[in-house]
Amino acid sequence: MAQISAAMVKDLREKTGVGMMDCKAALNETQGDIEAAIDWLRKKGLSKAAKKAGRVAAEGLIGALTDKTKGVLVEVNSETDFVARNEQFQGLVKMIAQVALKVGADLDKINAAPVGSSTVATAIADAIATIGENMTLRRAAVLEVGQGVVASYVHNAVTEGAGKLGVIVALESAGKTDELAALGKQLSMHVASANPQALEPAGLDPEVVAREKDVMADKYRQQGKPEAMIAKIVENGLKTYYKEVCLLEQAFIFDEKGKSVAQAVKEAEGKVGAPIKVTGFVRYALGEGIERQTSDFAAEVAAASGQK
Repeated sequence: MAQISAAMVKDLREKTGVGMMDCKAALNETQGDIEAAIDWLRKKGLSKAAKKAGRVAAEGLIGALTDKTKGVLVEVNSETDFVARNEQFQGLVKMIAQVALKVGADLDKINAAPVGSSTVATAIADAIATIGENMTLRRAAVLEVGQGVVASYVHNAVTEGAGKLGVIVALESAGKTDELAALGKQLSMHVASANPQALEPAGLDPEVVAREKDVMADKYRQQGKPEAMIAKIVENGLKTYYKEVCLLEQAFIFDEKGKSVAQAVKEAEGKVGAPIKVTGFVRYALGEGIERQTSDFAAEVAAASGQK
């Protein structure tokens, strides 16, 4: 039997919101496999979490920049939140976003791109030497349309175009640019709030959908439901799931009547004066998926002073 540590139980509890004893039981049943334990808890009806966002740990900034039919997001990480308030670091993030808008999302190309008499990689190295913290360009994304707009939104921006969370949304349309831009801004804010996983069901990872179906089916199977009924329940459950995780099927946060994003976009075509197609979106939350190293501050102080 796998050794189940208190840290593993605590981690599972933070991810699911389920009690310690149930988390321990789930880990024992799954030989310490966190992902399998999450599914085990859900099948027991103890956890409704469909996914976890990952423990947000890295500091730094998300930079967003758009230019009419093209937009970019970049994430530049640092060791502490203090650096995010440094004007030199903020300028570095904006510069990297400007370069990405020109050369694309490939990190090697961005790092090698010229800026003044040096390169982006050199500029990052210089900032590390000056500010005294390790920094890295973690990722970048680009969206572009042939005709229309790419809109952006930065939540809780510390400076224009840079903050802890950024979104870009691409709208293909021959309609009025100003109306498209206004709609694009609302959609970007919606994505920031609702955190969709795909534009529509076809864009979801098939393995994620299969896992969702398995969890639902097993849950009702354990309740003694007949197989024929389970198939129908799962089918309806998937429709609800799609409304939760697919952008076009989500309830639009700016509509009090509960219209879907797809319906809101269709209605906006009247103001825009032409058909509108949402071709894509990207949402970056700072540090998502990066584990933060935890430490015992009191122990560190004691160690530094030579005490045990």
